[in-house]
Amino acid sequence: MAEAARPLELWLPDLPRFEPDHPLRAWLARADRIDDGPRGFLGGLAAYFDCADGFAPAALTRELLAGDAGEATWLSADPAWIQPDLNGARLLACGQMQLSLDEARTLADALQPVFADAGMVLEVGTPDRWHVRVPPGIALPSFASPDEALGENLVQHLPEGAEGRRWRVILTEAQVLLHQHPLNAQRRERGLPPVNSLWLWGGGHLPTKVRSELKACVSDDVLLGALAARAGVDVVPRTPEAIAKAGTGWLIDLQDLQAGEIGGAWWPVLQRLAAAPLQLSFASGERWLQRPWHRLRFWRGGRR
Repeated sequence: MAEAARPLELWLPDLPRFEPDHPLRAWLARADRIDDGPRGFLGGLAAYFDCADGFAPAALTRELLAGDAGEATWLSADPAWIQPDLNGARLLACGQMQLSLDEARTLADALQPVFADAGMVLEVGTPDRWHVRVPPGIALPSFASPDEALGENLVQHLPEGAEGRRWRVILTEAQVLLHQHPLNAQRRERGLPPVNSLWLWGGGHLPTKVRSELKACVSDDVLLGALAARAGVDVVPRTPEAIAKAGTGWLIDLQDLQAGEIGGAWWPVLQRLAAAPLQLSFASGERWLQRPWHRLRFWRGGRR
């Protein structure tokens, strides 16, 4: 018997972000609930893409952006904003700091001595994606990803133990230099948050092989694009036109959008997708399968 075709799939934000009157809730009321999938951004990526010898976001994005990942060990060191509070400090933003490329390089140049003293090099791929080339022999502790740490107390997510001490020192020195940098004073005058820290995460080597069952993706995410490139899967920038052309076996990545955006500007094109089988996968793990005839389930009109 032939294997059933993989349906078109929408990857959506956490389900609790959708209000009871959101139009997507009416779809869920009539669709079939299926087994839960993985939770979180990295968990979702690991389900869509199989890395044969380890999942290393830093090396993957470095290869996509600069093409020089090679066999080196890489660590993401993305520009970040931390806010002190009564209980310590919280990560309020990572990447998406409204930096120009020149500004990113200016800040990174000021931080180079911190990494050079440890035998490392800080590289700027894009204003939001920075990387550290880590020499052989330096152990990488476990680092939390930005989506795990965002909004939480930093103490819960700093690298621990003897292996983590080196990185805690580097972070402290980097924070001091960034706090004193005149570019941050200029950002405050412009009403922008300071780039006052780095977020270290995603270390490892470039995987030799990446596999995926996806036919293509609609996404603006750099890491998803890097995985797709290694797997030979086409990625199309997210536009209404691209979504309208997506079909069986495609993934439409919406998980980074606000629920209100999905129910507003994007809803007209999303509605048209219901003419074919459609899987609704939420970043919080819940999943539904909607088939065209499910619209006839008028007796299941409640919200979910």
